[in-house]
Amino acid sequence: MRAMLIVLFIFLAAGSDFSAEAQQVSSMNPKISLDGLFAVGASTVPDIENIETGGHDPNQRGITVQNVELTMSAAVDPYFTGNANIVYQIDKQGESTVELEEAYLTSTSLPWNLQLKGGQFFNQFGRLNATHPHAWDFIDQPLVNGRFLGPDGLRGPGLQLSYLLPLPIYSEAIIAVQNGSGGTGFSFRNTPGEELFGRTVVDRPVKSLADMVIVPRLLGSVDLTDTQTVVLGGSGAFGANGSRTDTQTAIYGADLYYKWKPLTAESGWPFVGWQSEVIMRRYQAGSTAGPTPLQQETLRDRGGYTQVLWGFTRPWVTGVRLDYVAGSGGDPAADPLRERRFRVSPDITFYPSEFSKWRLQYNYDDIQSRDKPVHSVFLQWEFMVGEHGAHKF
Repeated sequence: MRAMLIVLFIFLAAGSDFSAEAQQVSSMNPKISLDGLFAVGASTVPDIENIETGGHDPNQRGITVQNVELTMSAAVDPYFTGNANIVYQIDKQGESTVELEEAYLTSTSLPWNLQLKGGQFFNQFGRLNATHPHAWDFIDQPLVNGRFLGPDGLRGPGLQLSYLLPLPIYSEAIIAVQNGSGGTGFSFRNTPGEELFGRTVVDRPVKSLADMVIVPRLLGSVDLTDTQTVVLGGSGAFGANGSRTDTQTAIYGADLYYKWKPLTAESGWPFVGWQSEVIMRRYQAGSTAGPTPLQQETLRDRGGYTQVLWGFTRPWVTGVRLDYVAGSGGDPAADPLRERRFRVSPDITFYPSEFSKWRLQYNYDDIQSRDKPVHSVFLQWEFMVGEHGAHKF
């Protein structure tokens, strides 16, 4: 499979063609890029993989290959654009994995301010879920994202429809329907046979729309002044979970982004950015049998983060992020995925150019099940070759 993927992308990059249609696609100048993200870390505990909640977070003392991403995007025809992201990683044991992270079509000419997306993609829950690791403001993802949306983010095969509201400010309504299964359907149908919150995940195939994950989002942006912008958003994710054949999950989120940039800014500097998200989850957990049976109950979890970035002079950015997560129902203290946690993460980033960066970050972790706080330090570096699309505001 890996060899097939490599051959496919060499073929695309080379611009080979077998038909007039292929020649037309080649003439549309597809954007192809490769982004490498690496980190070296040290910590007062050896099990960093149990401290970090993200699938692309540093997972060991020493060097981690966080993410090597091959991206391609192009106009397919006058009606659609196509995007694909192939991700390569190496785990603690030195085993390599190749994953189709995203591959989807996006419409370009629907009437009535509508846009349709279809394929495999990150949904638009909150601000960070759909953001790839190389575009994060910190080396690791917030605790609440890993806890509620999963180590690899909430994504999967599906369809998404967005509508640009006819209002005097930028306003958009989005709704997506996705499968919600496997590791990228965390908090929902997940992977059968695995254990989550003390229960073994059952095989729950799709029988109706109620077994899918529905993700609505509403956001709006307003310019407070010529130098200040605020973006507000609200999200939800609703669907079946794998605790039993009739259990459901509901996740609610609200997010805020504020940016100040003077009219005299040079190449984006200086600036101040403030971003916050709060998320709540209601998970219906089924009863279990055995020596230590569990009763049917609703597990409720909450958390969030707030971060401030200051681009004080080109090409330097410094910032700090505060994280908090906690749970109620069941016994959160006995479950690493639900226990109370608090984290403080200051960082500083140096951008030699738009194609590379170096980032230093310190994490202070206060974890309910550990006697002492955990201290970790990471140094991250990134390079990019090729052309990459702009990141969202």
